[in-house]
Amino acid sequence: MVRTALSMILGAAPEITVVAQADDGRAGLSVIAEHSPDVVLMDIRMPRLDGLAATEELVRSGSPSKVIVLTTFDADDDVMRALQHGADGFLLKDTPPDRIVEAVRLVAAGQSILSPSVTSRVLESVRGAARRGADDSRDAARQRLAALTDRELEVARAVGAGLSNAEISRTLYLSVATVKAHVGRILDKLGADNRVQVAITVHEAELDPPSPAP
Repeated sequence: MVRTALSMILGAAPEITVVAQADDGRAGLSVIAEHSPDVVLMDIRMPRLDGLAATEELVRSGSPSKVIVLTTFDADDDVMRALQHGADGFLLKDTPPDRIVEAVRLVAAGQSILSPSVTSRVLESVRGAARRGADDSRDAARQRLAALTDRELEVARAVGAGLSNAEISRTLYLSVATVKAHVGRILDKLGADNRVQVAITVHEAELDPPSPAP
């Protein structure tokens, strides 16, 4: 049922084609090898080979396919293991359809994506590590963010809150194209590879999410 629903959601989206499905991790790796999809939606809970092990094996094989891990539960260990194994995104199965479509497009374009609740868990883990480590992590993060303009900082704070480009657009009353341009400049200025790294920097700096523009 979940695979059918996802296929219908993604198949109806422009420029997205569902090329294959599989009902377990081992079969999933076979169809990935056969079809070389741009993006793989990988369930964590699967027979024969779970999604985390399948993701690790896929990344280790050198496959260019990007992986978005799907799960019902945002357990801390699962999140961190998925990211450590090379997943490019982590979404809960109750993520709204339009956000799933956007996540596929973002990951296909080389970005990373996390559900907001997952983002908060990852960042809390990072904050805990920072508290146990260097005391100057907050000041170092704020120094990095000082390179941003006021508007870029607002967008970075929104990224830190786990908002998508469309949600940032609505929150800050900017066009989606403008948001994308700001995110690109933020990545360049911070030397970040993806949105997760931006979010980590924002949370290390202990900045609050942005308030909606008046």
